[in-house]
Amino acid sequence: MKRDAHLSMPTSIDTSPVHPLWMRCTHWFNALAVMVLVLSGWRIYNAAPFFPFTIPASATLGGWLGGALQWHFAAMWLLVVNGLVYLVMNVASGRLARKFFPVTPAGVRCDMVAALKGRLSHADPRHYNNVQRLAYLLVILDIVLLVLSGLVLWKSVQFATLRELLGGYEVARRIHFCAMAGAVAFVVVHLVMVALVPRTLLTMLGGRAAGTPSPIQDRSSHDA
Repeated sequence: MKRDAHLSMPTSIDTSPVHPLWMRCTHWFNALAVMVLVLSGWRIYNAAPFFPFTIPASATLGGWLGGALQWHFAAMWLLVVNGLVYLVMNVASGRLARKFFPVTPAGVRCDMVAALKGRLSHADPRHYNNVQRLAYLLVILDIVLLVLSGLVLWKSVQFATLRELLGGYEVARRIHFCAMAGAVAFVVVHLVMVALVPRTLLTMLGGRAAGTPSPIQDRSSHDA
């Protein structure tokens, strides 16, 4: 009986979190920072719009220009500090290389076609497909562009060289706005994908994929 029980036990179950705790924390802090930046940024844009439209006041944060700027600067520092922690931890742990590379044009094209046909597998939440890898890498670059253009708008005189590299103050404003629009587009697509594959939200909340036994559960099954 003992031998049969031993044979029936799982031989290899990965009970480690899909996403480590530091990853989950930085993810949600980034989400908060981006949300505040977007809503307050729209209010700042409304004060001096450069496109033939404004954002509805109900979709902005801050109430007035001064209030929006305070929210924007507070969220900016949260994004910068938290983003640096995210990048350093990803590089130091080797997660950046494991999760986001390699990315190939052929792989992106193949996964995109599979996604459009509804055939892209999400069976393993630990593995990012080529489309996901490319999207995450692009949004990291987008946030870097947001920060650099934001520095020009914040301290144009002190960052004169960076201002000129971006084409001047007014061009930097447009770059900043478009980069923020790119971040919003990423969030929208991200939310749609979460709605289609809800267990990805569970992994970002609890760190474990739905249906994956915890170490305690695994030991209990062995004792039984």
